[in-house]
Amino acid sequence: MTQRILLITLITAMSWSAPVAAKLLHQERSLYANIVVDQQGDLRCLKFTHKRRNSNQSCLDVSDPDRLVFAYAKMTLMSMLLAPSPERVLIIGLGGGTLPMALRAMDPGVIIDTIEIDPAVVRVAATYFGFQPDDGSRVIEQDARVFGKRAKLRGSEYDLIILDAFNGDYIPEHLMTAEFLQEMRALLAPDGMLIANTFATSALYHHESATYAEVFGDFLNFRARETGNRIVIIPQADRPASERESVDFDIVEVRAEAQRKHLERFNIPVDRFLRMLSQLPGRKPDWDADKRPLTDQYAPANLLRGKED
Repeated sequence: MTQRILLITLITAMSWSAPVAAKLLHQERSLYANIVVDQQGDLRCLKFTHKRRNSNQSCLDVSDPDRLVFAYAKMTLMSMLLAPSPERVLIIGLGGGTLPMALRAMDPGVIIDTIEIDPAVVRVAATYFGFQPDDGSRVIEQDARVFGKRAKLRGSEYDLIILDAFNGDYIPEHLMTAEFLQEMRALLAPDGMLIANTFATSALYHHESATYAEVFGDFLNFRARETGNRIVIIPQADRPASERESVDFDIVEVRAEAQRKHLERFNIPVDRFLRMLSQLPGRKPDWDADKRPLTDQYAPANLLRGKED
């Protein structure tokens, strides 16, 4: 009798602790990726399944759509406080549209151009993640290298550029090179800022860091314990490193207070991130500076991604 009670108790406990299976909402094979949207509980996620089945590109909490799920997105929004409010923003990579939607919520007057090579991703972001382009937030369906070259010829300039393009494995190789970063730098308005989302969990980290240092000189390397991503921050990225002014963190704190309501609505730990950001200037690089920068002729990203850091 006792054994039967124990068995029933064990089965009941297991049934309560079992995770809810993810429900497949959408799947299609586009020209660039196998696109999957699934939902587990309140968490709806976009995946590009090339090699890794768990490669979440964007996630939405359907019970609280304002809450940012990924730490890197929170870190990116906080990083923006290191420069004055931008009027024109360029985002490379759409995903579920998390960043352009958050930016518009913080500043409805900002003009955003988001570059996304895959039309299927644009459709999925609108259908399943609530992204809706408008006159102030448009999507350009084009390869980022093609866009960059054409935008330069048109004389386009941006106050802020955010690099956030990922496929099913990692950042496309041609969007990691020194030549690409130079093309992005050429699109910055005077005193414009560049922010980039990369990983910090493989040998590629050292080569990517060397590439940013090659193009921009010193940069701020924002890392947090809760994520394997890191955020590269370069205020006044159009200037040579020797001519950049130091970031005034008293002003950054004022900007954070002005935006605190929005930031906390996005579930961003404002005070902790402020402390972390203020400690970045002067911090010694944590990568091997002797590693070779990535170029259009040297970009063995797939090999380097497979090696542990």
